[in-house]
Amino acid sequence: MSSSITADTVDDSAVARLPLARTAALQYVLRLADNALILGQRNAEWCGHGPALEEDIALTNISLDLIGQARLLYSHAGALEGQLTGRVRHEDEYAYWRSEREFHNWTLLELPHHGPLAGTARADRDYAVTIMRNFLYGALMAELWPVLERSNDAELAAIAAKSSKEARYHLQHAAGWVVRLGDGTEASHLRMQQALDHLMPYMNECFGADPLEQEIARQGIGVQTADLRGAWEATVQATLDEATLRLPARSAFVSTGKHGVHSEHMSYLLAELQGLARAHPGAQW
Repeated sequence: MSSSITADTVDDSAVARLPLARTAALQYVLRLADNALILGQRNAEWCGHGPALEEDIALTNISLDLIGQARLLYSHAGALEGQLTGRVRHEDEYAYWRSEREFHNWTLLELPHHGPLAGTARADRDYAVTIMRNFLYGALMAELWPVLERSNDAELAAIAAKSSKEARYHLQHAAGWVVRLGDGTEASHLRMQQALDHLMPYMNECFGADPLEQEIARQGIGVQTADLRGAWEATVQATLDEATLRLPARSAFVSTGKHGVHSEHMSYLLAELQGLARAHPGAQW
């Protein structure tokens, strides 16, 4: 892999000055890419630290799937941006040379692998949190990618067709562990319930309507995720019933990662993700 990318090559101002109707496709593809990259980075933290060898390999493969999706989406975003500004960005520019506020992933995906009572970001990882997050996200993407296969954007539709197969496997893997741990020992049941209670409020952001999704739906490029909530809830509820877990009460909390306003954990994640490229700009490896 080679990179001649530096911070000086990244300038979002040209795109920011354009109307939403022209930039909606680019912004939407970047949101999807950021979601995949950030969750892929989080899951990769288990590499070499999984609770069992098989799970170590499984989570590593899921991470690679997600980062692969991100790469395809960033490449497509570069082409879309080139049509708007005349300059095509490389995928590395999007991953390594944007600031925290320029990422638009859902906050759910940047959270560390433990609940709020565990203390600092260096607290021990909780596999229950990892599995529950993969389950909640996977259940949504298993609905979203098939819809995007019908996108008016042919390249996005092709990426969605590939990603749909991966999302089904990710969901199957996570759902199996939700049931196994939820309907397991008293201790594993408690930890899965705590993980669910902690993460569920962050799903409100995923389903919240915003002008970008409204414009994307109008153009026939994508869909408002709110339209998928019923199908997502049916999948989630069926798995939770089998796992003997209960949905927490509805929360009014709405996180704001997709608008560029992140949790305190995002800067640490990006420092880990971007550190090598920023320490050696222009390096080849």
